[in-house]
Amino acid sequence: MAQDSRSPHPIETLIAIMARLRDPANGCPWDKLQNFSTIAPYTIAEAYEVADAIERDDRPALKDELGDLLFQVVFHAQMAREESSFEFNDVVDAICEKMLRRHPHVFGDGDARSEQEQTKAWEEQKAAERAASGKDKEDASALDGIALPLPALMRAEKLQNRAARVGFDWPKTEPVFAKIDEEISEIHEVIANGGNPDDLIDEVGDLLFACVNLARHLSVDPEIALRHGNAKFERRFRQIEANLRAAGKSPEECSLEELEDQWLVAKAMEAKHS
Repeated sequence: MAQDSRSPHPIETLIAIMARLRDPANGCPWDKLQNFSTIAPYTIAEAYEVADAIERDDRPALKDELGDLLFQVVFHAQMAREESSFEFNDVVDAICEKMLRRHPHVFGDGDARSEQEQTKAWEEQKAAERAASGKDKEDASALDGIALPLPALMRAEKLQNRAARVGFDWPKTEPVFAKIDEEISEIHEVIANGGNPDDLIDEVGDLLFACVNLARHLSVDPEIALRHGNAKFERRFRQIEANLRAAGKSPEECSLEELEDQWLVAKAMEAKHS
C-alpha cells in the first residue's frame, strides 16, 4: 500500500493493510499462515499489555497497545471474511446492537438505573439472549458461558458471582474467613500424611479459590490485588538487591536471616518515602 493512498478513515486503512498482509500472492508469509487458533494467544497477550500500560499510567504506551489490540480484532475479522463467515463491519454492527439492547435506560425509554441495578439487568439480558439463541438447554447451568481460558483468579470470581446470583453464597464475610482456615488445615493434613502432590494441588487450589471468595466479599478485584502484591514484592526485592550491591554483596552470599533483615529495611524505606 502506497504511503499517499491512505483512506481518510484510519480504520479502512487498517483493514486494507490486513487484507494485503493476508493476500495469497503478495502477502506476508507469516501472516498468511495464521489461523484463529494460532492468533488467539497473541490476542490475549495484547489485552494484557493494555492492562499493563494502564497499571503504569502510561498514556503513550496505552495508545500503542490499544492499536495492537485493535489490530488483533481486524486480523480475526479478515480471516473470517476469507471463509465468508463475517467481516469487520459485522463485528461493529453486532457490538453496537448489543450495547443499544443492553442499555435501554440510556438509549431507550427504560428507567434510570444505579450501578448495581445495571449489573443485575445486564446479566439478566445476557441470560435472555442465551435462551433466545437456544444455548440454554435442559442441562443448562448458571455457570455456562464462563470462558475456560480466562486467568484462573478472574474465572474463579466469575464462577462465584454466577453461583451467588442463584443464592449459593454466604451473606457475610465471617464464614469465608472460616473456610480459609479450614483449607489451610487441610493442607497441613496432606503434608502430615506424606504430601501427595495431587492432593496438594487440590488443597492449594481450594485455598486460592477461598481467597478469591474473600476478595469478592470485600469488593476487591483479586486479579488487581495480586498484581499489586506482585509489584510490591518486586519493588522491595529489587531494593534488597540494591542495598546489598552497595555493600558489595549479593543475595546468594547472604543467609536467610540476613535477607529477612534486608526485607524489613526495604519495607521501612518504602514506608518512609510513601
